[in-house]
Amino acid sequence: MHLISVVGSSPGVGKTTLCRAVAQWLAGVGASVDHFEEADLLTRPAFRPVAEEFAGETAAVRPATLTACTRAYVAESLTTGKDHLVTDALLPFIPSLVAWGHDEASLVQVMEDLSHAVQPAQVTVVYVHDDPETALRRAVEREGEAWEDWYVRKLADSPGTRGVHDLSSAAAHLRFEGELTRRLLARTPWHVLNVNVGTLNAQEAYAHTRDHLTDMLELPGRPLA
Repeated sequence: MHLISVVGSSPGVGKTTLCRAVAQWLAGVGASVDHFEEADLLTRPAFRPVAEEFAGETAAVRPATLTACTRAYVAESLTTGKDHLVTDALLPFIPSLVAWGHDEASLVQVMEDLSHAVQPAQVTVVYVHDDPETALRRAVEREGEAWEDWYVRKLADSPGTRGVHDLSSAAAHLRFEGELTRRLLARTPWHVLNVNVGTLNAQEAYAHTRDHLTDMLELPGRPLA
C-alpha cells in the first residue's frame, strides 16, 4: 500500500486541486483508492480522538494522538485492501504542530514516530510550493478579503505563530515553515516529490506529479491522458 500525502507550503498553491486529480486518476486506472480530504481529519472514525482534543479548550492536539490515529488509519486501510491512500494535508502535520507551539527538536521526534506509525505503507509526500506572498495573494483573490482577515487572525491567535499580524508577516512565517518542512522531511525515509507551482500551472503540476508517480507505483493500467 502506498500513502501519497499532498501538502502545500501555503494556502493558494493548489494542493487540494492536485490531490483530487491524483485520487481521480488512480481510481480511473482501476486502483482501490481512499481520497482523504482535509476536512476528513475531524470526521473519520480513526481520527475521532483528534477531533475530541481539537474541540477542547486549547484547540490543540497532542503529537501522540496524531501518531496513534495515523497508525489506526493505515491499519484500517490495510484491512480493507486499499492500494493507495491519497491524502490532503494529512501527513506530517507540520503547520498545525508549529502553530501549537512545538519546536524543531520536538518535531524531529514526531517525524520519527510517524515514520514508524505508517509502516508497512510506502510514503510519498508531494510538496506543492510557491513564493508565499504570491500564493497568499492568489488565495485572497480566490477567497476574498474576509479570508485574509480570518487567516491572519488564526495565525496570530496560535501560540507558535503569534508574531503574525498581517499578510507580509504571514508570508515571512511561511518561508520559515517551508525551510523547516524540508529539513524535517529530509530526516524521514519517505520519498519527497517537489512540485513548484511558481513555474507550473495546475495542469502541468498534475502531469508532472502523475508522470512521477507512474514511474514509482505498480499500477493496473497506464495513466489517462
